[in-house]
Amino acid sequence: MRRKARELALRVLFEKDLRRKRVEDILSHVPLPSSWDGDTRDFFFTLVRGVEEREQEIDRLITEVAEGWPLQRMATIDRNILRIATYEILFLPEIPPSVSINEAVELGKKYGTEESGKFINGVLGRMIRHLEKTGIRRS
Repeated sequence: MRRKARELALRVLFEKDLRRKRVEDILSHVPLPSSWDGDTRDFFFTLVRGVEEREQEIDRLITEVAEGWPLQRMATIDRNILRIATYEILFLPEIPPSVSINEAVELGKKYGTEESGKFINGVLGRMIRHLEKTGIRRS
């Protein structure tokens, strides 16, 4: 179910990015699946609101590790997949980074270009090494 929550979070964040709207404005017209339990709903809201709240911090880190790839040059879908995974890695310590990376790569393969999965995996791999090297702790 978390994969479905990530997919819907990606749709919301993609729209936010393209239309330059707030998450709350978009959520007002996004129906949540009735099959979702409370944990899945909570996870979805944690992702979309957390990414929006920490977007500057997340974007700074992505820019720092995405050698030669400014955020503006990234495909919108890839940029938002990276934001979700980075949020999970930094602020959801109960999720192993390997799970966040794997889920991000799968989203990239499903919704991005032919190269998205490799690109996302490379950026997130560099991010993990950067976090380990700099001693930045996960929240």
